[in-house]
Amino acid sequence: MSMPEPERRERERAGRSCAAPQLRADPSAKMCARGVDVYYGDKHAIKSVDLDIVSDEVTALIGPSGCGKSTFLRCFNRMNDTIPRCRVSGSITLDGEDIHAPDMDVVQLRARVGMVFQKPNPFPKSIYENVAYGPRIHGLASRRVEFDGIVERSLLRAGLWDEVKDRLGEPGTALSGGQQQRLCIARAIAVDPEVVLMDEPCSALDPIATARIEELIYELRGRYAIAIVTHNMQQAARVSQRTAFFHLGELIEYGATDEIFTNPRQQRTSDYITGRYG
Repeated sequence: MSMPEPERRERERAGRSCAAPQLRADPSAKMCARGVDVYYGDKHAIKSVDLDIVSDEVTALIGPSGCGKSTFLRCFNRMNDTIPRCRVSGSITLDGEDIHAPDMDVVQLRARVGMVFQKPNPFPKSIYENVAYGPRIHGLASRRVEFDGIVERSLLRAGLWDEVKDRLGEPGTALSGGQQQRLCIARAIAVDPEVVLMDEPCSALDPIATARIEELIYELRGRYAIAIVTHNMQQAARVSQRTAFFHLGELIEYGATDEIFTNPRQQRTSDYITGRYG
């Protein structure tokens, strides 16, 4: 016999209230969020979330549309600062350093914590200049030979070099959608970030381009701490080592991906994964 709905929800709330304060930072955690709340005016969008982004692993954020996963992702490089009436509270650290500290340089933070958006957004510049832009404004290189090395290395890591090495002077916007997204990934990693955030990077791509991006994420995970928002649960299962399930602004469950997908602790997680809602 199934558990009555009120009792089930009460048990879930009790389980989270006991577990959340006890979440300790993983020794390998690159970024740690504790008690993070996000408000859009009077709307409470994210509710006291604790979560770690771990070095050399991929953490997938899953959940129904509007559950807050993209909002939470943007907290890690303070992109929510650019949204009017958005307020973030709680603690987020990068290597133990408070990213909201008064002396934190937000420009440098966003170099250390790069971001790839849902829709490919190459600059209206050449392929070469798209990749060289970040190193140039951050003073990471000064000579042409240094920029050449950064551009080649970044495009190689993004799996794009062989496809564009003979046309680096062409506009980045002339590439296919999948190539544009890999160009944006190359642009993000050109400044040698420590964390890469990806907000549904495959949602606008065809299956072949999606498979290539997934292969790339797998290849990059040994170099960076990666967090990816995705609506595709199969994708989360394929590319991530840890998964966080969000619902109505709450973090319902967080743990090893194989455990989340095969033996979830919370009924709402099981219901979402099995397609009962979403």
